[in-house]
Amino acid sequence: MISAIRDRHYKRGQSLLPDDVSVCYLSAVKKLGVSVVTALLGLTVQISFAGDYNTLVLDQIKQMPQGGRYSVSHFAKIRLQSSAHFESGKFFILPSAASPSFCSGATYLVFIRTIEALRARGELRLDYSTLERLIIRDQRDGEGIWGRWNANGPGTARLFHELQLGQNFDNFDQAKPGDFMKIFWSRQVGRNEHGHSTIFLGMENRADGQYVRYWSSNIPSGYGEKSVPRSKIAYAIFSRLQTPANLARINSAPYVDTYLASLLRTRSSILEANAKCGL
Repeated sequence: MISAIRDRHYKRGQSLLPDDVSVCYLSAVKKLGVSVVTALLGLTVQISFAGDYNTLVLDQIKQMPQGGRYSVSHFAKIRLQSSAHFESGKFFILPSAASPSFCSGATYLVFIRTIEALRARGELRLDYSTLERLIIRDQRDGEGIWGRWNANGPGTARLFHELQLGQNFDNFDQAKPGDFMKIFWSRQVGRNEHGHSTIFLGMENRADGQYVRYWSSNIPSGYGEKSVPRSKIAYAIFSRLQTPANLARINSAPYVDTYLASLLRTRSSILEANAKCGL
């Protein structure tokens, strides 16, 4: 076919392609160029969008109290529930600096504060049913939103993947301040796990090596920043808030995430945790 076209249209100094083929070719090139530019612009918007939320997450940390003490007691859980008061369709986050706290509760309060800040700016609308599901009650691990966030293993990352709230990744080079970060102090996941729910603040180079800086409720002092040697972290999963409107998907999700619910009794692995979180 191409040979026939060449024979009919080729003359010295003329294009090998006929006018209609040349036009189609140029049109296709233009469309491809527009598609590439659109994709790049879309990527730029997405990156900016995520960065804006990271900044908002960091703003909420600044409004959290300092200190208190770290505790996973029943009293600390009661204080956490009262710190996230839900009334007339709105959350009021009122933690006390003197109250005991624990890591997943601290990061969840910042998460809810971020959601409320977006609603206050008119950038996010959630129905009452979705907001009610954010309330901290006595959910067990894997139950509802709080039960998923508070679970052993990759609770926050699993929630982000299930509802498509944003991307999960495990590369420190991609991390930005304001990313939620689950630290694993060992390769154990689930039963016998040693982990920490935090918000990434950045990396520091010191004389004795690289350090990871984060915010959470930390042992022993409670709310605040902390830095640890990068070498002490066996593994970490980062979760970046990008599409908070997808919280509404919890209304059609199973009430219990069976994988997370099982991690109190059974062992998992980094490989399985990654698969469950879309990595």
